[in-house]
Amino acid sequence: MTSSPNSFLSAPTPAGSVLTPANTTSSRDPSIRTAATNTISTNTSTSTSNPTAGTTAEPSTTKKQTTTPTGFTFPGAYNWPPFFTLQPNASTRLSQLRKWSSLIQAWCRHHRIFRLSLVDAVETPLFHNTELRKRIGLSDARTIVDWMTKSEEEGGGGRRAEWVPPKGSGDSGGAGAIDAKTVAWIWWRRPEEWAMLIADWVEETGQKNTVLTLYELMHGEATASQEFHGMDPDVLLKSLNVLVKRGKAQVFGNEDQQGVKFY
Repeated sequence: MTSSPNSFLSAPTPAGSVLTPANTTSSRDPSIRTAATNTISTNTSTSTSNPTAGTTAEPSTTKKQTTTPTGFTFPGAYNWPPFFTLQPNASTRLSQLRKWSSLIQAWCRHHRIFRLSLVDAVETPLFHNTELRKRIGLSDARTIVDWMTKSEEEGGGGRRAEWVPPKGSGDSGGAGAIDAKTVAWIWWRRPEEWAMLIADWVEETGQKNTVLTLYELMHGEATASQEFHGMDPDVLLKSLNVLVKRGKAQVFGNEDQQGVKFY
């Protein structure tokens, strides 16, 4: 029997509620690690139907909404069990992958995560809804992120992610390449978009022809109010290289003490 496409992804806007995250958390996300130890209250709306994970029928009543102690609010689909099972119907899966891409980007942006370890993330509330007892496993999480790495022309998610190659690894492909797909940069802003933000800041603050260290850009007081403050150094370099190719910056120095001059 064919499931009704997209129905479980169009659940009505849920009422407010709070959910305790899983205890096993990513070492890269201290805010979630702290939140996991806190006691939080839960307010749920009344529901007269409780669909099973095997159905994609649209719920007849409002589902509850989940908010973490850090203030991140999950979309309504997060409390719909089929969301955690990759759907076989092509159009349904496409909508599902788009929902997951938006959720992953929003999660990473909220928690300032630039590179996402799937091994760690599958144990966090991002992929594990403890109340539903539903989760996305490592294999399916890799499938979702792999879709995010592809362009829309390739049938993917618009290159909103990029696999981080293990240090010392080649680009040989094969089984090793599959095993390497465990950590990804999540482009809630692409390097080109970060480059534009940095260029705008340079223009607004009169930093042209000024030499700054990469550390100053990432952690200096002058950038404390900027979205790129605290950025992953590799993401910063990727973004600066966009400006280098446009003739608007020059990066120099060694790995430990790199600087940049803007034009």
